[in-house]
Amino acid sequence: MEAKAVARYVRIAPRKVRVVIDLIRGKDVAEALAVLKHTPKAASPQLEKVLNSAVANAEHNFEMDANNLYISEAYVDQGPTLKRFRPRAQGRATRINKRTSHITLVVSEKKEG
Repeated sequence: MEAKAVARYVRIAPRKVRVVIDLIRGKDVAEALAVLKHTPKAASPQLEKVLNSAVANAEHNFEMDANNLYISEAYVDQGPTLKRFRPRAQGRATRINKRTSHITLVVSEKKEG
């Protein structure tokens, strides 16, 4: 049995989130929360919220034990890009892409034995 949580349209570029998500993939929930707490990246608080939501979903919807959970899947997809323009020299303008992310975390119970 597995439970998941998804945060969509998060205003952080996916490549920045992937750096942090690679640190917690496959870890126990308690260990992953400790890693996120001490990682000085902008994506850490967002990932912490999604992980807490996945754990709450597992406890409430599937009656799993929170102490027995680990992160079985963790991935980031690119959301829509907000396109903005910045003035440059000699009347020109350059495009600034403000990227968004869809963060998905899946937690599962450890198999006994």
